Amino acid sequence: MQYFPLFVDTKNLSVLIVGAGEVATRKLDLLSRTEAEIDVIAPDIAAEIRVYEQKGRIKLYQRAVHADDIADYDVIYMATANEQLNMDYAVLATQKGIWVNVVDNPSFCRFITPSIVDRGRLVVAISTAGAAPVFARTIRSRLETLLPQSLSPLFDFVASKRIEVQHKITSGKDRRLFWERFFNLNNDRFDSGTQNHYQDAFESYGAEGEILLFNENDNAGLLPIAAMPLLQKIDTFYSDMTQDGVNHEAINANHHSLTDINELVRRDASRESIPTLSEIAEKYQHGDRMLLVVNQEKLNKLKAHFPMAKHLQPGAL
Repeated sequence: MQYFPLFVDTKNLSVLIVGAGEVATRKLDLLSRTEAEIDVIAPDIAAEIRVYEQKGRIKLYQRAVHADDIADYDVIYMATANEQLNMDYAVLATQKGIWVNVVDNPSFCRFITPSIVDRGRLVVAISTAGAAPVFARTIRSRLETLLPQSLSPLFDFVASKRIEVQHKITSGKDRRLFWERFFNLNNDRFDSGTQNHYQDAFESYGAEGEILLFNENDNAGLLPIAAMPLLQKIDTFYSDMTQDGVNHEAINANHHSLTDINELVRRDASRESIPTLSEIAEKYQHGDRMLLVVNQEKLNKLKAHFPMAKHLQPGAL
């Protein structure tokens, strides 16, 4: 992974855009939604850029950029029509430790701007590492149709309730179950029923235990889509791991299968070695949701001992 995705707090972030044409306007249209402090430098200013100045959203300097301008900023976008100027000033910014983006020139970028689906507090970013931005926009258009606009006020509502939930429910696991219950009741709507669903979620948010089994020699990449929600609810990922956390025998035998299934489980879920049958039974009774990745012999034994367990298999549940 060449580009690591980050969501940066833009409060008090200082941004410079060099250029004020069509490309710079597209960047500004996005950046103006943030809380960043934005300066724009360019000799020729597009009408759309001036609108932002008139609204007081940006500081505008109508002149050519100078080397002295490349200082005291957190982020710089080089968006002029002069490719050589963009590259020269990108090198200067990098030398000064400033994160810089040169539009349409990834090799001079310290970071790249992903394609974004914006639903207020819910933001989805899509990137192809600069290789195929057109395809990233295609994925974005699909997500735009899947994620309703109602998610924006819904997540404002959820944010307003988080402190109350933390006071009422002290256990982190129980809070997660509460929010699962709320979203199961409410789905992605925000309407007159949302407050009722919030109150109803306090009445019953306990979890039934769940045991998922997976053969360490199977290909996790071929699991059905229906398996994904189950894996995302798992509290504990169990496997026969070595001390460094990797079952090298299983990985070498079958294309990193253990690593692949591990990637499908929540990152905050515990990763532990296989417990005894009695320990599994006790955890199940206490409502734990677990995934056990084992060889075929152990899998058969677990299926016989826990008939309620779900065996995840490529192409089937």
